[in-house]
Amino acid sequence: MKKFAALVPMRHHSQRVPGKNYRPLAGKPLYQHIVGTLLSVPEISIVVVDTDSEPVMDGLRRKFPQVVVLPRPEKLRADTIPMNEILLFDTSQVEADFYIQTHSTNPLLRSETISKAVKAFLDVYPGHDSLFSVTRLQTRLYDQHGHAINHDPNILLQTQDLPPVYEENSCMYIFSRENLERRCNRLGERPLMFEMDADEAWDIDEELDFDITDFLMRHRIK
Repeated sequence: MKKFAALVPMRHHSQRVPGKNYRPLAGKPLYQHIVGTLLSVPEISIVVVDTDSEPVMDGLRRKFPQVVVLPRPEKLRADTIPMNEILLFDTSQVEADFYIQTHSTNPLLRSETISKAVKAFLDVYPGHDSLFSVTRLQTRLYDQHGHAINHDPNILLQTQDLPPVYEENSCMYIFSRENLERRCNRLGERPLMFEMDADEAWDIDEELDFDITDFLMRHRIK
């Protein structure tokens, strides 16, 4: 039986949405949504939150005492620190066969979807050495020079008939510490793309995202 540890990095400071990790969304602090989801995934043995936020740490100790809280070292707190460096620290503190990294800013992610991703990964491992979640796009796309990426502008196919392209949506990554150390990257040499529904893949990066996600979460709760 492989041991999976869930990692959720959370900074206290947020550049575009102030205090977003502990700001109320659909009746409770944002971070509590993803933590509750991860705790309900049967394949996950341990949930770990890496943070420098006192409100988050205090809330976790009171509401989720089973969660492991890793205070983020001062040297890893700057906005410019790459996520892979933070993950190298986290995986050095918590032993597991594989790690599932997600974000507090993905509150609509479902526990069932995480379980499906774990199963999909184990079904193809070691042929694929890591996993990342994606969202399918079937729309007319262009590069910065105005060149069509996935279609011929002279042939107006219906968008549902266009060849799909996939967006890395940052909802989930599965990887081993061995690959992370060797490549300094959570993606291995042969990553598996895991497609998930767009309605679960909202990432809160702007104020508008927060409002939309709050609306969708309240609608889901009804």
